[in-house]
Amino acid sequence: MRLVQPSVEWFLMRPDQSPAIRLKDYIAPAWRIESVHLDVTLDDSRTRVVTRSVFTPLGSGATQLILDGDELVLESIAIDDVNLSQSDYLITAQALTLKSPPQRQFTLTITTRLDPAANTKLMGLYRSSGNYCTQCEAEGFRRITYFLDRPDVMSIYTTRIVAKKDDAPILLGNGNPVEQGDLDNGWHYAVWHDPHPKPSYLFALVGGHLGKVGGQFITRSGRKVELGIYVESGKENRAAYALDALIRSMKWDEDVFGCEYDLDVFNIVAVSDFNMGAMENKGLNIFNDKYVLASPESATDTDYLHIEAIIAHEYFHNWTGNRITCRDWFQLCLKEGLTVFRDQEFTSDQRSRAVKRIADVRNLRAQQFVEDSGPLAHPVRPHEYREINNFYTPTVYEKGAELIRMLKILIGADQFKKGMDLYLSRCDGTAATIEDFLACFEEASGHSLSDFSKWYRQAGTPHVTIAEDFDTKNGTWTIHFSQNTAPTPGQPTKAPVVIPIALGFIDEAGHTLTLSPKEGEMKGDVFILSEGQGKLFFDGLERKPILSALREFSAPVVLHHQTNEPENLIRLAHDSDSFNRWQAAQSLATTLLKAGVSNLRAGKAFVTDTRYSEALRAVLSGHDHAFMAQILTMPSESDIARDIGSDVDPDAIRDARLALRKSIGEALADPLKALIDTLSSRQSYSPDAKSAGRRALRMIALDLISCGKPEFGLPIAEKLYHDADNMTDRFGALSILAQHRGDARERALQDFANRFESDPLILDKWFSLQASIPETETLDRVKNLMAHKGFSKSNPNRLRALVGAFAMANPSQFNRADGAGHEFVAGIVIETDRSNPQVAARILGAFKSWRALESKRRDFAKKALERIAAEENLSTDVLDIVTRSLAAES
Repeated sequence: MRLVQPSVEWFLMRPDQSPAIRLKDYIAPAWRIESVHLDVTLDDSRTRVVTRSVFTPLGSGATQLILDGDELVLESIAIDDVNLSQSDYLITAQALTLKSPPQRQFTLTITTRLDPAANTKLMGLYRSSGNYCTQCEAEGFRRITYFLDRPDVMSIYTTRIVAKKDDAPILLGNGNPVEQGDLDNGWHYAVWHDPHPKPSYLFALVGGHLGKVGGQFITRSGRKVELGIYVESGKENRAAYALDALIRSMKWDEDVFGCEYDLDVFNIVAVSDFNMGAMENKGLNIFNDKYVLASPESATDTDYLHIEAIIAHEYFHNWTGNRITCRDWFQLCLKEGLTVFRDQEFTSDQRSRAVKRIADVRNLRAQQFVEDSGPLAHPVRPHEYREINNFYTPTVYEKGAELIRMLKILIGADQFKKGMDLYLSRCDGTAATIEDFLACFEEASGHSLSDFSKWYRQAGTPHVTIAEDFDTKNGTWTIHFSQNTAPTPGQPTKAPVVIPIALGFIDEAGHTLTLSPKEGEMKGDVFILSEGQGKLFFDGLERKPILSALREFSAPVVLHHQTNEPENLIRLAHDSDSFNRWQAAQSLATTLLKAGVSNLRAGKAFVTDTRYSEALRAVLSGHDHAFMAQILTMPSESDIARDIGSDVDPDAIRDARLALRKSIGEALADPLKALIDTLSSRQSYSPDAKSAGRRALRMIALDLISCGKPEFGLPIAEKLYHDADNMTDRFGALSILAQHRGDARERALQDFANRFESDPLILDKWFSLQASIPETETLDRVKNLMAHKGFSKSNPNRLRALVGAFAMANPSQFNRADGAGHEFVAGIVIETDRSNPQVAARILGAFKSWRALESKRRDFAKKALERIAAEENLSTDVLDIVTRSLAAES
């Protein structure tokens, strides 16, 4: 580093380590920024940004002005149009400090220069497929200009964008378009103004060659909003579903939450190089193109579902995230958890509420429960962080959403709506906290939420144990409840939390029973466990009822309920709660799988249970295809590993799961064949929920019969692959073939590559599928695929599709007994960290459950992590994750 005159360039790299930032140290900003005017002249390697900001001091603390900055070239700086001398300020790698700013309102003008083409971190302003775009959350705006880059500094932004017209004919910014026009020598400009105060992380601009699919939405007050979905030219025919999802989201948010859109335009831009899924920049959402582009030939039903949900999520942020933002990054769950809850409700209303709930819980258990039980566990609202990018986690998002769901259960739907209405009105235009949010619900409901707020402060997944005691002689039934949360990093002791446990009662014939406890209290059908222990007592019973506990998964807990197989079979067949019907099937399968793992590790054979297969036979006669598909889907390898908890052998889990699928396919061969025939009628493709359910059920039936009777199932799969007129059928059939060694698999994989060699998003599916094959040759396959012409290490989607899938979706091969999987991924993390730390840190997250492995694999994982930790000049992102992963257990 060197100190030079302002006219000479500054280029200071950010250091590898950052100090811990703590919630308790929060200090409100000493300055308010009234308005920001940016003049951005786009150029591939020499973009110039002139930022004029009006500052107002707030009290006596405004003695210095410290502005954040990262890898910036400073060209000039002035106060009220008077250039500053070098002695007036100090520049470090992370900040520009004005030593004695005026103690009055003033205008600060800063000119910085950027190199978008060299910005491989994809934070700030960068180029993607020839287009200019930005990503500023969480701390990207400081890579554009020196600024108070924190969410509690909200300002009015005006952006003037200038570019060569043949280089960037489309120029987009936040807010509403103000003017546009041509300039000399083939240049042009556009001015955008956002009338709503926002923090810097919501700033965005886009410039480039883009095609547009337009539409219009009329708000409930009669305002016309122009809609635009911008994609790479030539891909406009894949944007129609995204536009439809946007319109449905806008209408739903008005109808359900009373949230009306507040600008004249709403634009979405799809880019191919993006670290995240999407970004809710005010009026100009920027998306990873995989969550926008879809056609029957290119996208699966799952792709359509994700597009619908993520379009909704980012749009819903307009109120829960933009109009009301978070005071500091510790409050991230306030915007993300709440908005995830809102997008989950949207999808539930658009599709099947039961199936959506099952899918959400599957994801919560697979991602967040694992995080909560490992070295990366943290509260929904963390107490401290070193790198905020590492806290965009399942805990903040998915567990954060579960807290909102519990809040609704605890105070009731009507009071929840009143609380939301109060929050949206009272906190509009502010940077809020969890306390601000909960205060609205306390006021609306008249209930204290101080005990409930522990959920935000305490890490770890509570374990709830239910024990039943039925006295046949006296006809009494006591249900005992207890809770316990294991220690997590930095929190060795845990307090009880408020847990709503929804209950139902059925008899041996499957009839629903209405019971009221003689001792203990229920709120409707919910028992609230707020202490370490609790109980319900019933009398006057002739027979013990069958308890259906934690209905609709009413709290994010691990339930230990000592039930038996006959009761689970009755729940599966008759429980009126769809979630618990599914849970009964999962419990039955898990019991068989865990016993099978034990047998296989002991050198014994896998033993199946005909009662389980017969229970599934009864399910095949149902009518809700999507729900039936969920019932027939076995617990994943990761589910089984999580349930086992420690001394995990991924190979034994893989083999046990394959043996169970094989036994089901053999036992139910005839009804599965009949089901496949019934569901195979040719219909034109539609992504609607009912049609998607039919396809999902047919595919799981074909998968099971291909395991049990491959001589029958695999030819059907091969024919379906070649005859398919949509990607769901084609890729589903390919996925089945990929699990079975042989020429048919290799022919189909090669055919798929030939068909779609020019379409990166479709090739990503091909990469991921091969990386997920649970065979010893897969690591070599992955290494060879890295040389494929369609693969690029610099593109986050490609890297996640291949290496990410291997590390996170192939437990037996990532956790190979020889350590080669861990070593390979560690090398990729080290290499990627040099260019894109965020992506490297995400891939490193695959090690989050390494401590649960059996000792040999655990040692290999530790060595791989230690190899990463020993690297010099690690980014803060990767250093933070690897340090926490290796930290001593609590």
